[in-house]
Amino acid sequence: MLYQIASFLLDVVGGLLTGACLLRLYMQWQRIPFANPVGGLIFALTDWLILPLRKVIPPVGRLDVSSLVAAVLLQLTQYFLLALLLGAVGAASAWAWLPWLALFGLARVAVSGLIGLLIVYAVMSWVQARSPLSDVIAQLCEPVLRPFRRIIPLVGGIDLSPLAVLVLLQVVMIVLGHLQASVMR
Repeated sequence: MLYQIASFLLDVVGGLLTGACLLRLYMQWQRIPFANPVGGLIFALTDWLILPLRKVIPPVGRLDVSSLVAAVLLQLTQYFLLALLLGAVGAASAWAWLPWLALFGLARVAVSGLIGLLIVYAVMSWVQARSPLSDVIAQLCEPVLRPFRRIIPLVGGIDLSPLAVLVLLQVVMIVLGHLQASVMR
């Protein structure tokens, strides 16, 4: 029971911080201004880790490598702490698993974050909420939805592309879960 509680808390904290780092990376890559409530939250959650990394890791074009490295480090730390709790740190196989678990964890956080953004986007589009927050979420979701909108026509004036993307992302989550489980065997 104690392991489950610790695992849950590590997953929440690690997922939140990793997701904030990935969102910062994505917002910079999409050139979305940070002068909004989402940007302020992202800076507050990630500056303590990303700003020191920026001193040694320069960006590559539009890619903020320090945000990506921070996200990977957070996932490595999360899975290292879980291995400590299990007492598996001394095992050589645990060290071999850590990078893979961190990579799958990073992918899971990215997909989960995108699912969350799409759900918020869909709800905000139903209630016609016009706010700086809805504009930022729309800018984050549009690049993902655009290819699907070319394929899926409006049905009775309703855009079903967010639903199609959500279904696809759920399939990706299932595949990631099975891949992660196969690495651990």
